[in-house]
Amino acid sequence: MPLRGACPLRLRYLEGREVETDATLVLKIGYRGAHFSGYAEQEDMRTVAGSVRQALETLFRRPVDLTCAGRTDAGVSALEQYVSLPVWHEELDGREPRRVWRSLMALTPEDVSIRGLYRASEGFSARFDALSRRYTYRIACGNAQPVLAWDYAWWLHASLDVEAMSEAATCLVGEHDFRSFCKVSSAQKLLEDGRSTSRMLHEVVVCQRNEVGEDLVAITVEGNAFLHNMVRIMVGTLVEVGRGNRPASWVRKVLEARDRRAAGPTAPAKGLVFESVRYEDGALRAWTS
Repeated sequence: MPLRGACPLRLRYLEGREVETDATLVLKIGYRGAHFSGYAEQEDMRTVAGSVRQALETLFRRPVDLTCAGRTDAGVSALEQYVSLPVWHEELDGREPRRVWRSLMALTPEDVSIRGLYRASEGFSARFDALSRRYTYRIACGNAQPVLAWDYAWWLHASLDVEAMSEAATCLVGEHDFRSFCKVSSAQKLLEDGRSTSRMLHEVVVCQRNEVGEDLVAITVEGNAFLHNMVRIMVGTLVEVGRGNRPASWVRKVLEARDRRAAGPTAPAKGLVFESVRYEDGALRAWTS
């Protein structure tokens, strides 16, 4: 049996022959992050990956190695996270998809939702084949405590200038070195390993919206990849502008500083939701039969 985190299990003996995995199973999952210590497995901690892996190992009766589209921190939720694992065609062909779905729903905790099952070609990776990832951060402003948004929004006892925040956010779109918006220890490790802190953001939108009868400020960010705490630091920085503590032009100076100390605070985790992932058309095929 391979160690956790080792190369994916790709070979097994079938009728005396060594056979490679020849397909990929992809799960679309959602989860409420409040009671998880993040996505990635950690010893003696309740994690999303640990819960999903245990369910899949019970279902397939063998070790599995998971790859996800993007790791999330403790307290962060997800609507559409994708997880892939190498499988053999016969493991899928001999099963009825609806029963697999029901089994996984029964085997995972109530704060994890199995939202879709897909088949992909051999070698597909939920992480490396992703074209972009999309996050939304929600803020409830004012003195009234949010009701239904309480579990997925940051309650901020202040009003925000959304137009100023939107103006400030424009400089973040495009390819930049986002070191100022990365957790210090993570940025240091990337640099020591010779990896870049540059990322491409396709969109940063700040707007007001009403959800289930409550007015919220939503900050939606889509990019090819993200650094550790990147979205939450961006939100904390934009909130400084929205509260009138800094001018909109300050955010560009933060970006150019390439120094975490130049940016605003890290916004609380519970307001962040991993919204969706984009793949090439046809990369995922719904597993319905």
